[in-house]
Amino acid sequence: MIRLMCNILRRGWRGLAVSVACACVATAPGRASAQSFPDKPIRLLVPYSAGGGADSNARVMAQPMSAILGQPIVVENRPGASGAVAAMAVIQSPADGYTLMFDTFPYAVNAVLRKLPYDPLKDLVPVSQAINMPLILVVPESAPYRSLKDLVDFARANPGKLDYASYGAGGAAHLAAEMLARDAGIQWVHVPYKGGAPAMADLIAGRVSAYFANPVSGLAQIQSGRARALATTGAHRMPALPDVPTVMESGYKDFEVIEWNGFFVPAGTPVAVIDTLAAAVHNAARQPETQKRLLASGIEPVGNTPAEFAAFLKGQIERWTALVRSNNIQAD
Repeated sequence: MIRLMCNILRRGWRGLAVSVACACVATAPGRASAQSFPDKPIRLLVPYSAGGGADSNARVMAQPMSAILGQPIVVENRPGASGAVAAMAVIQSPADGYTLMFDTFPYAVNAVLRKLPYDPLKDLVPVSQAINMPLILVVPESAPYRSLKDLVDFARANPGKLDYASYGAGGAAHLAAEMLARDAGIQWVHVPYKGGAPAMADLIAGRVSAYFANPVSGLAQIQSGRARALATTGAHRMPALPDVPTVMESGYKDFEVIEWNGFFVPAGTPVAVIDTLAAAVHNAARQPETQKRLLASGIEPVGNTPAEFAAFLKGQIERWTALVRSNNIQAD
């Protein structure tokens, strides 16, 4: 009964103090752990290589969170197996809040696209969504398209003659292009790359027709004039590109693709510890310096509750599972 009441009361920030109290009542060892947490450095595992978007965002968030929690947060890059290497390392760690994972968009589609050695819905627990990154549909500066309508009109008149880059099956860039194919009734060819940097390099060189780039890799190329932005995939215009319309503004209702980043811990982590970590993410995302750094890069800070992040993930999993099945999308 105590656990049931804890789960009910922990929804939202007003339940934070009550949930901590519930966790303390539940077990004596849990009480001691929750009250002293954190009392040593925290490891933050990133399932992607150093220097990429996820790695950069993890470090931006880790710095203020470390100050808030009073302990160092050590970022470790554990790329491999579409995130499974880092996920398994976190799952196999003690469920005490000292080992976290900073994962991204593919977390919500890997379960339907790939055979995983773990269950993302049972073995990991969402802590807080850190950021949102709407994508930017870019084309080479030499391309004739001045709007999304221009590109779609050409693709409809020339089925299969346009191609688009992505950084792998199941990523946000791939699924955004597949969603446009479905909603606009076009046929174009998927060209997967091993990362955003080579995809953008080939786009600039004109070797690929289009790319749904994230702001980390796309903004600098747009601002330098080497790539042209046709649309963004958020619910509203990107502050860094105020003159570029959204895909929804361009006529495609409910077209929203967000490349999110968020924190996870192993299942079994005490509720009070999870709430302490979530509060640190929330406060870090609201620090003026953090917001300045993120917004300048076209990234929106979030910092929501565990319940809100779990609800967001549920919607993401349902949405992308439906698209994967309707478009018969296969893993690389």
